[in-house]
Amino acid sequence: MVCKEKGGPMTKSQAKENHENRENHGADETVDVRWHAHAVSRDERERAAGHRGCVLWFTGLSGCGKSTLANLVDHRLHGRGVRSFVLDGDNVRLGLNAAPALLRERHGDEFAKRFGLGFAAQDREENIRRIGAVAELFAQAGIVTLTAFISPYRRDRDAVRAMLAPGDFIEIHVRAPLEVCESRDPKGLYKKARAGEIKGFTGIDDPYEEPLAAELVVDSAATPAEQLADQVIAWLEQAGKIPRR
Repeated sequence: MVCKEKGGPMTKSQAKENHENRENHGADETVDVRWHAHAVSRDERERAAGHRGCVLWFTGLSGCGKSTLANLVDHRLHGRGVRSFVLDGDNVRLGLNAAPALLRERHGDEFAKRFGLGFAAQDREENIRRIGAVAELFAQAGIVTLTAFISPYRRDRDAVRAMLAPGDFIEIHVRAPLEVCESRDPKGLYKKARAGEIKGFTGIDDPYEEPLAAELVVDSAATPAEQLADQVIAWLEQAGKIPRR
């Protein structure tokens, strides 16, 4: 923090007020953070790996099959020697983007309220911002990063796209009608949302904004997941992200 005082020494009351302002208004801090160039370049990492780094962003309603498809693609990439990793919505919310209830016991109530993420609109925005930043680092490392998040708001997905280098963000809309997703309901969330036990649930009382120009749209209601994985692999080959077989 850079803070300059003018007009002579502060009184005790002024010092107390200044201290409180610093604690309550962290956004006003002057931060000197600079990007450090890596000793090993992205190009060198990609040449060593034999493929390009990128982010496959699987988006769609709860129950549409995002995680299933992402993990199938990951398994196939791994079998071909491609460096890949899945960032799954539930897994990330157990650590990096944990809810306040998960943080409270270890870190206390104040910490949990400040850094924990729920499912309100701003929390969802921050959830996607954080995972987008992590995915961008993975892509720089030459890793094919697969993310499986509902990510319901178009502006949040577009913000991640803008964060990455051109061509790195590959939006994959896993499309399935609400009634199909609701009939699957693997975690019983739709049932709870219909009963009013969950508020702000995507597709029920909160919107899902479909991509307007996704790189790839797959229909998980009409096509088996294994065939959808073939479509994703074929797209990656055609785009030059991974070598053809």
